[in-house]
Amino acid sequence: MTGFLSLFRRLEGPQTVGRGPAFWGLFAVVLAVALAYPLVSDGYTVGNTVYFFVWVFIALSLCLIWGYGGSLSFGQTAFFGIAGYGYGILTINFGSAYGFTLVALVVAVAIAALFAILLGYFMFFGRIAGVFLGIVTLAVTLMLERFMAQTAGPEWRIGSARLNGFNGMSAMPPLTIPWPGEPIVLFADVGLYYFVLGLLIFVYLGLRILMNSSFGNVIVAIRENPERAEMLGYDVRKYQLITFVIGAALAGLSGVLYTVWGQYITPSSMGMTAAALPLIWVAVGGRSDLTSTVIGTLMVLAAFQALTIYGSQYALVFMGVLLVLTVLIAPNGLVLGAMNWLGKLAARLTQRAG
Repeated sequence: MTGFLSLFRRLEGPQTVGRGPAFWGLFAVVLAVALAYPLVSDGYTVGNTVYFFVWVFIALSLCLIWGYGGSLSFGQTAFFGIAGYGYGILTINFGSAYGFTLVALVVAVAIAALFAILLGYFMFFGRIAGVFLGIVTLAVTLMLERFMAQTAGPEWRIGSARLNGFNGMSAMPPLTIPWPGEPIVLFADVGLYYFVLGLLIFVYLGLRILMNSSFGNVIVAIRENPERAEMLGYDVRKYQLITFVIGAALAGLSGVLYTVWGQYITPSSMGMTAAALPLIWVAVGGRSDLTSTVIGTLMVLAAFQALTIYGSQYALVFMGVLLVLTVLIAPNGLVLGAMNWLGKLAARLTQRAG
């Protein structure tokens, strides 16, 4: 019981914005609206909303690595693609019976995490930092994208799963949950919506607890001054590697859920554009806070999709302009800046009322 209360208290702390009854009351209202949303919307729109949720995981992974850890990584889409292809290969070969798709989800995320362990070990224990870390992760991402794009021939197959080159893999089974009588198949509809929403809430709250723990405090200390953290006895490389691996697992989860949602995955998911977009979402939201990252990602994705539908030629231009304006006007993030301003305003009004 004491341990549970300790975890509960870590939902609030110095490393996350939002605390007190007002914040959690608003959180409960938003959650209630999200839970009720499928009841007042059609299946297609609900399925499209799942697409938005899927990308929040990769944004949170970058928030953890870059915002809290201070390591700019272009490799999140590499882990995204590795896990997505891993899920496709496993499920095409072994099917969806007996809940194997859930096993494939876990295994695919674990493969992405294992790749991150290998890559991160050589980077962090090799003392690669700063802009060079970004260059290495970008190079790995682009190499994977180029490699997967040339796997179009019939010889490029793993068991029954053909890689299909630039066209990507398709027709992998959706998530299937074993259930007495008949299994529950989670197509891009209400069932998958609730599944992904539940995962998102779990990951968001779990990351709040993690970042307000001693581990999170050490990660932020390393970001601010790695030499001082090392002098205090912390193994900086170990903490950076653990953060990198957790972020890779979240990016891998995003890749699996994307593959489940659309039942396809292509090398373009690891391309230059795909690698740059999460950085824009996180920068606009506020890379040093989880809540700002979630809000910013959903807002920018909504704007981007609207532009893609009504003016596709301007969508990427808009994203570039938005990033430049954010860096110039609010380098800590537009959403985070607005949240801090609202917090100060609420404090002033409370003082006056008192």
